[in-house]
Amino acid sequence: MGKDKFKLPKEWFNQANYDLQTAEAMFKTGRYIYTVFMCHLSIEKALKGLYAKNFQKSPPKTHDLNYLSKEINLMFSEELKIFMDNLNDLSIPTRYPDELDKLLTQYKKDRTEKVLNQTKVLLLWLKEKL
Repeated sequence: MGKDKFKLPKEWFNQANYDLQTAEAMFKTGRYIYTVFMCHLSIEKALKGLYAKNFQKSPPKTHDLNYLSKEINLMFSEELKIFMDNLNDLSIPTRYPDELDKLLTQYKKDRTEKVLNQTKVLLLWLKEKL
């Protein structure tokens, strides 16, 4: 099998923006778990875009936001760091919920809206690094 084609940083960010728009669409329809999932995916792709920019190669195949940010050597504010840690911890439960009903009760409109709004702030911060 051939080597993966190098995806340009701008393309990663285009996809991150698209995923954020998808998160907003999911939020409007009340699909809160998928809103959070798409928020995670948006930040993951932005981080992979910065990785591609910094190292001029394809990023590792991981969903771990903290790992990617450490590789890139990003210095977050305390508030953004706490949010990133929380968003990182939501990757597995929103992809593969142990109990769907339990997760649905945890992610109501208010909590999900906070995640979505914080994702927008973080994504803007990451874009500034591009």
